[in-house]
Amino acid sequence: MELAHSLLLNEDALAQITEAKRPVFIFEWLRFLDKVLVAANRVDVKEKQKKLVEQLTGLISSAPGPPTRKLLAKNLATLYSIGDTFTVFQTLDKCNEIIKSKDDTPAYLPTKLAAVACVGAFYEKMGRMLGSSFPDTINNLLKALKSAESQGRGEILLSLQKVLSGLGGAAASCHRDIYKNARSLLTDRSMAVRCAVAKCLLELQNEAVFMWTTELENVATLCFKALEGSNYGVRVAVAKLLGTVMATALMPKQAAVMRQNVKRATLEEVLELMATGFLRGGSGFLKSGGEMLKGGGSVSREVRVGVTQVSPRCLIQPLNSWSFFHLPQAYVVFVTTLGGQWLERNFATFLSHVLDLVSHPRATQTHVEAVYSRRCVSFMLRATLGGLLGEKAQIAAGKEICQAISKQMRAVVVNDISGENKAGAADVSASQHVMVCALKELGSLVQSLSATASPLIQEPSIGLLETVTSVLLHPSMAARLAAAWCLRCVAVALPYQLTPLLDRCAERINNLKSSPEAVSGYSFAMAALLGGVHQCPLGIPHSKGKLVVSIAEDLLRTAAQNSRLSLQRTQAGWLLLGALMTLGPSLVRYHLPKMLLLWRNVFPRSQKELEAEKARGDSFSWQVTLEGRAGALCAMRSFVAHCPELLTEDVIRRLMTPIECAMTMIVPAIIKVHGAHLKASAAMVRLRLYDILALLPPKTYEGSFNALLRELVAEFTLTDNSANTTTSLLRSLCHYDDSVLMGSWLQETDHKSIEDQVIKIINNMTNTLGPEEVRKSALALVMGALDNPNPILRCAAGEALGRMAQVVGEATFIARMAQTSFDKLKSARDVVSRTGHSLALGCLHRYVGGIGSGQHLKTSVSILLALAQDGSSHEVQTWALHSLALIVDSSGPMYRGYVEPTLSLVLTLLLTVPPSHTEVHQCLGRCLGALITTVGPELQGNGATISTIRSSCLVGCAIMQDHSDSLVQAAAISCLQQLHMFAPRHVNLSSLVPCLCVHLCSSHLLLRRAAVACLRQLAQREAAEVCEYAMSLAKRAGDSKDSTIKTGLEGVLFGMLDRETDRKLCSDIHDTLGHMLSSLAVEKLSHWLKLCKDVLAATTDVGGAVVFEVKDEEDSEKKDEMDDDTMFTGLGEDDKSKPSVAPRWVTRVFAADCLCRIILLCENDKAHFDLAAARDQLVLHLSDLIRMAFMAATDHSNQLRMAGLQALEDIIKKFASVPEPEFPGHVILEQYQANVGAALRPAFSPDTPSDITAKACQVCSTWIGSGVVSDLNDLRRVHNLLVSSLDKVQAGKGSSSQLYSESATTMEKLAVLKAWAEVRLQTLMRVPSYVSVLPPDSLITLVQPELPSLSRLWLAMLRDYALLTLPAEFSSQLPPDGGAFYTPETIDTARLHYRGSWAPVLHAVALWLSSTGFGAGEEKEEVPSAPSKAPALPQGASFTTKTFEESVEDRMHLMLGVSIEFLCFPRPEEPIEHVMSCLQALFTLLASPCAKIHIAEDQLLAVELLNVLHRLLLTRDPPAVQLQVTAVVQETIRAAQDHLQRQRTSKEEEGEKDSQPCLGEGGDKGELVPGKSLVFAAMELLVFILVRHLPQLNTRVKESPSHVPLRPQRLPEESARLVANTVSILAELPSLCSPAGSMTILPTALFLITGVLRETAVKTADNSVPLPVSAALQGIKTIITSPLARVESMQTQWTGLVRSSLASVLEHSQPDESRPDMDEVSMLTAITLFLLSASNELVGVTVLQKGCMDRFRNALNSSDPWVQARCYQLLLSVFQHSSRALSTPYIHALAPLMVEKLKAVERSRPGTAAELQAVQEGIRVLENLVGMGEEQNRVQLLALLVPTLVSYLLDENAISSAPQVSKGLHDFALQNLMRIGPLYPAAFKIVIGAAPELKIRLESAIRANQASSRAKAAARQAQPTVQAAPTIKLKTSFF
Repeated sequence: MELAHSLLLNEDALAQITEAKRPVFIFEWLRFLDKVLVAANRVDVKEKQKKLVEQLTGLISSAPGPPTRKLLAKNLATLYSIGDTFTVFQTLDKCNEIIKSKDDTPAYLPTKLAAVACVGAFYEKMGRMLGSSFPDTINNLLKALKSAESQGRGEILLSLQKVLSGLGGAAASCHRDIYKNARSLLTDRSMAVRCAVAKCLLELQNEAVFMWTTELENVATLCFKALEGSNYGVRVAVAKLLGTVMATALMPKQAAVMRQNVKRATLEEVLELMATGFLRGGSGFLKSGGEMLKGGGSVSREVRVGVTQVSPRCLIQPLNSWSFFHLPQAYVVFVTTLGGQWLERNFATFLSHVLDLVSHPRATQTHVEAVYSRRCVSFMLRATLGGLLGEKAQIAAGKEICQAISKQMRAVVVNDISGENKAGAADVSASQHVMVCALKELGSLVQSLSATASPLIQEPSIGLLETVTSVLLHPSMAARLAAAWCLRCVAVALPYQLTPLLDRCAERINNLKSSPEAVSGYSFAMAALLGGVHQCPLGIPHSKGKLVVSIAEDLLRTAAQNSRLSLQRTQAGWLLLGALMTLGPSLVRYHLPKMLLLWRNVFPRSQKELEAEKARGDSFSWQVTLEGRAGALCAMRSFVAHCPELLTEDVIRRLMTPIECAMTMIVPAIIKVHGAHLKASAAMVRLRLYDILALLPPKTYEGSFNALLRELVAEFTLTDNSANTTTSLLRSLCHYDDSVLMGSWLQETDHKSIEDQVIKIINNMTNTLGPEEVRKSALALVMGALDNPNPILRCAAGEALGRMAQVVGEATFIARMAQTSFDKLKSARDVVSRTGHSLALGCLHRYVGGIGSGQHLKTSVSILLALAQDGSSHEVQTWALHSLALIVDSSGPMYRGYVEPTLSLVLTLLLTVPPSHTEVHQCLGRCLGALITTVGPELQGNGATISTIRSSCLVGCAIMQDHSDSLVQAAAISCLQQLHMFAPRHVNLSSLVPCLCVHLCSSHLLLRRAAVACLRQLAQREAAEVCEYAMSLAKRAGDSKDSTIKTGLEGVLFGMLDRETDRKLCSDIHDTLGHMLSSLAVEKLSHWLKLCKDVLAATTDVGGAVVFEVKDEEDSEKKDEMDDDTMFTGLGEDDKSKPSVAPRWVTRVFAADCLCRIILLCENDKAHFDLAAARDQLVLHLSDLIRMAFMAATDHSNQLRMAGLQALEDIIKKFASVPEPEFPGHVILEQYQANVGAALRPAFSPDTPSDITAKACQVCSTWIGSGVVSDLNDLRRVHNLLVSSLDKVQAGKGSSSQLYSESATTMEKLAVLKAWAEVRLQTLMRVPSYVSVLPPDSLITLVQPELPSLSRLWLAMLRDYALLTLPAEFSSQLPPDGGAFYTPETIDTARLHYRGSWAPVLHAVALWLSSTGFGAGEEKEEVPSAPSKAPALPQGASFTTKTFEESVEDRMHLMLGVSIEFLCFPRPEEPIEHVMSCLQALFTLLASPCAKIHIAEDQLLAVELLNVLHRLLLTRDPPAVQLQVTAVVQETIRAAQDHLQRQRTSKEEEGEKDSQPCLGEGGDKGELVPGKSLVFAAMELLVFILVRHLPQLNTRVKESPSHVPLRPQRLPEESARLVANTVSILAELPSLCSPAGSMTILPTALFLITGVLRETAVKTADNSVPLPVSAALQGIKTIITSPLARVESMQTQWTGLVRSSLASVLEHSQPDESRPDMDEVSMLTAITLFLLSASNELVGVTVLQKGCMDRFRNALNSSDPWVQARCYQLLLSVFQHSSRALSTPYIHALAPLMVEKLKAVERSRPGTAAELQAVQEGIRVLENLVGMGEEQNRVQLLALLVPTLVSYLLDENAISSAPQVSKGLHDFALQNLMRIGPLYPAAFKIVIGAAPELKIRLESAIRANQASSRAKAAARQAQPTVQAAPTIKLKTSFF
């Protein structure tokens, strides 16, 4: 392929490759040329132009295939437009000659078509540059058109379209000729030709004024005729033509009007003209509907296609002509072309026109026609009203629709009970259709507007609810159903209407029981409303369920009382019960026993009763019975579908009784006796039965398989034709991917099959497929269907065959099935057999998979490859290729060997099959996609084979991208998407992204979906590149698109969100924007924030969202089988002149979510929150952020309010501490107080839904607790909102009329209590711990007044929560009436709300209990004695007053119970904040004396707490959690210590002095029992923490062979604090033990503490002592100084312990090369601690003494002055020790070394402050030794000290020039000498006298010192005194 990449065709390379590969080579060269010509240097092109033209024109004659000729023509035209145009006319003439040629052979056709394509391309590209040659060309084309076959006609018409496009108005002279010749072809037998004509005429009408003036009526008639017998593509193209022409006639183009005096058509004329088409529809429209329903009349395939295009859900008998069906599309094009503003102004006229259409008798002659007419009108309204109007205009339109409904209702004569008048019947018939359309649109409108529709509902002048409710009494059932649907839409959009509407309907049903319409209408409405509840998160009150059950029961009970009402009451009763089931198990659970009874009573109990009932009753009572049973089965199905949790074995068993009865009910006999009008009711019973069986597990009805299978076979074969109806939803059973096969045959609905349940049930039953005869009959049934002429049945049979093979799973069975199909395909020549059996092969592979069907793979592939090349039947090609794709998909890597031949075939077919056979191309696309997946990641390789495969795939994609059919283009995108996934480097984004952007504006949903799905994948990896390429497209498209350039691709996607309704598409747009946001938002902050702001700020109706204006180059055709419902999703390209609507609420909600995400993305970079350093940082946009959050939080839409409040909360959290640089001490958010208050206030209004109020409470607490505002008066605004909510909570249950479910009330109340708890916690955090009296303006004063009531409510809430967390087996302990804030019915949802709120409340309660001494000051607590305690108490005991002690105990149990339960199993999804809150609550609680006493007295409770905390540490890593755990452990240990102290004190007071040592854990033996011992539990936990942070402490780690010794290193700050806390607690543990117990744990404790010392004693740069080290030293001291040393019985053990501990420390402190940074000072300190505190145990132990002396000696000799200084200090404390036995050896050993060191200073004076300090510390030790010496030795001692000090003195001349440190030493020595002299005068004199030189030096130093002092004093007096100014000025005075 690389050889094809040259400017000239490489003819040598072409000659060398095989014939088969040449077309691909040529196509690849043309592709390359297409890209390179535009970019190449013109000079180069001109040089080679001659040769290029030769090569290209030569290709015209080489019979190129469709894609090749298209590219060839494009390249030739481009070449001439870039290079010289000398030979263009020559080439044009050559093409014209070819077109004129008389050669009509099929072989010459491709050459002719290529010439035609070239002519079109020349004129399109160069237009008027080709001068006056066009009349000859056009005449030539028109002449050829007359004699051409269908492919030629299509190509010529497309060329004419291009000629017209290129020439514009210049071709006016030929317009009429083209029109005359083309118009007759609008009814051509080839659909592709019809499409081409429509496009050609559409181009023509741009300039040909006569088409929309004099010829307007004829054009309309032509279009109506063209729609007859058309397919989908034709209908779209013709509708576009008709709509555009009509719109132009109404509003002509300015240029055309200027040139000619044009008479405009009026709106009435245009609408009347379109109406004639709708009502007449060309020839013979709507004349034979009656015949059709009788089953007569021969209906062509193409006519029938329209049936399914209404909706595949409605395959009813077809109409004779489908011309009228696509007129709605024409109406939509018409209105879209005129634009939204036009529609807004003329909506009343448009509405009345379309409603007149549907009420016209000719549009509704039969039921089927009426259904389609209604669908058409509904579609017209939805597509225009839903897409073109903004929200305000939609509300105005809703008003118009309301008026139309009430006008109709007034016109209808509601039939009186006494008898109906004849005139009324016709009125009712016409009005019902209008009602259905108007109500359906009104419902859709309200639902799409959601909460923004409230003005429409609330305005009394409109009276929407009254109007819609009045239709519930309409005589027509269809109108009543539509009204019910509309009410449901209102309730879903505005959930606060749901409960009042239910109440109103219930009241009317009860009041109007005697009216059949009322019973029917209001029950429909109630059922619809109940069905909508699941879409309203806040639900409805539980009591409404009871209300519905009672109404339904009443209706069923009274049904038999009045025969006129029997049917309606029966239907209504069951309908209500079926709807009730959708409310889910929590409500249905209460009514289940009653329901089971009702179901049982509807059916006969036994076979005997069943036989007996057949003989009874007349036709009416049977109708009622059948309806009742169908209703009961329907309610059962609803129950099974919506309450799976309630389907216990017992319930299923009880359900099976009526179901089995329904299976055996003999319907045909009844129908024979009582008439065929019961057929529909009987069919309904069967449908409901199959429905429920498909949902139940097949095991439950295993016993009835035989009877059921008989019934199902009868359904298929219609043996009982008299009793069966022929409705069908079989299409939905066929596999979704097989839809392509049914595309062109979907219309054949008169086949022998029934409901979609049938195959599901067969598949359920085939799990066992039973005995051989059952298997044989099933197989025979399915195999027979494979040869059925009906494609849907063939598809279903293939599907069934595959699933049978799957469930049987026997190789022989599969082989037999495969062989049957192989034999059939080898012999059969008819299309039906070949298609059916080729699909069978595909389905076998699909369901059995590659492994199961591997041995048949080769045969299957070879047969299907052969069938795919059968050019004589495109149908066979389609089915074969589809099956091949299934095999490729399911075989996976096993298919790798067949990839090359398959790929080669796919390419060949893509290059040769005409584009009009779209199904073949779609299947080729599917094959290509499957092949790409099979090769997979290999595609990245560089081998020759892989490169060829990859380039073949890319060529295939390129051909499909250029196809005219939207589904083929979508397949191309999907293939490129897969290629990008496997080989991203090889997919060229610079061409793919612009192509995707163009498709975003396509009128085809599938293409938009594919484009967005691909963008979503690309944006995940390469968001920046994607945006860049999209922008380059926008810039290329020209200046008029500057708005696109501003907003880029992201702006376009936001705009799409307003127009799209398809969920998958919207979800993909959200994801794409999400990926782009994550990658780009932080870099382009201003751009993204502006985008969100523009969307959120959109309040006007016009302007706002921006769309890509890039036109699709050609209007794509759409595949036949496409469902016309898809047209609801955006029609036609957006016109430049048409302003787009403002962003809708859904888009605004997404924009608000994006805002939150942007804030979150910026949080990692601190610069975004620093105003001083900000450039394009988030903090600069704060005012915009606040404004956006405010706009969203105060919107009509509830979803947007939620998103706005969330954004506000995020902003407060992130910016709360950002300072305001201009006003020190203030934060930046302070200036936005008013905005925050204003945004929150509306959320607290009485009519606000609970979820919004709950969210607002959260924001309030965040705001108050953030500390942004410190002034109480400023905070009052927000504080008052919380106070008002608290009043609401205190009002208790049921105080206001309830609109939502009880759980919504629970949510709101808990949110309020949680918010108060958070405020309480935050305000306390802001008070420093050392403040004992609160200042009057403290924030706590806000909470203080509410605390008495709050504490009561908080405790009640915690009690509720404690009960709700009980395991299921204790559910009997739950209070029957619910708790303080929940009801028993809503217990499941309430649990979720409590789960989100309890943690801060627990903490707040702990604070309150701790600060009030467990509520000591409050009034006595009165508690209901029953609910929360055991239910066994008599009900009479209403209240008991508890003592304070009981109250403390209760509260303690509650708090500890809740905490321990939670900490035992914190769910992974629980936020870490809950864990922290719980631990802080425990810490706060245990800090109070009451709690300490309680937990200490119940030691097992404390042990349990520690065990739970230990388990928590195993699962939760964050250091903050671990630190908090240690704090709780510390409090628990302190509680135990206090308790032990109290016991000892009381024993001492009682005089039991002797028994005291045995107090404490361990007793006499020292045994600590795990599970009972608090010390043991604490040790476990503490050891875990230590080993987690210092694994080296674990001896087993060291022993393991893989252990690499770790060098001690500095712990992170949090770990250091944690280890320090742990060591501190560890040191306290021995105090809880008896002496024997202490000896049990001390070895471990000392081992760990000395180990921590070893591992953490690391030198620091600033010589600071690490936290764990100081804790370890403190711990050693605590242990060594404990009273144990004084217990005589333990003396030996104790001594041994102390000595071995010191030995360990000595060992650890030994100098070691592996530990160069060991902190000697800390080690020396530890040694000193031992020496000082445990002198008795250590005196005389020479080994230890020598070790200690060595360490001191090493330190004295250290090169580090800091170590020397600390060593001197420590030595001093040892020398001064009271025990001379200890100190003397050290003095003797170390004093001489010291003196020596100090004497040496004279030779090397200190150079740094540290060295000076070391000398000073050394001198201090010497001085102390002098003082400690006895009088007789003092002279000798002074003789050591004084000369040393004198030697430090400087010469008086040297003082001034000496360094500062040296002077310091001089001053220090002088001062000390002057102090020592008076202390020991006699000895001093002796020493000085003995050495005269000392005296001289000393005296001279003293003199110099005195002189210096006098000089300083004189200088001080000379200076005038000046008042010092303050150094810091305040910028602003606040006083």
